[in-house]
Amino acid sequence: MTKYLTEIWDYIRLNPKKFVIQAVLALIALWFIFGDFGLVTRVGMELEHRQLEKRQAEEQKKIVAQQNMIQHADHPDSIEKAARERYNFRKKGETVFIIKP
Repeated sequence: MTKYLTEIWDYIRLNPKKFVIQAVLALIALWFIFGDFGLVTRVGMELEHRQLEKRQAEEQKKIVAQQNMIQHADHPDSIEKAARERYNFRKKGETVFIIKP
């Protein structure tokens, strides 16, 4: 162990400029990878962005479906459908099966 430390110390003592340049480059590389705007943060933000876009598309589909439901709310068929889905209404002779998730 001490042999390695003495070799490292000799390298630093014999090549101080080279050591400083390598240390600075190593710090820049670490900052580039782990800094506030580094690769790790960027990848996390990209994943979050994709999830938010997916959620936005799903919510947009829900909005369109609800707008269509509102536009057709005055039709008797849509009123009957809403009553059957929300309040479990049925016609005479029908059997209602309620499936819970």
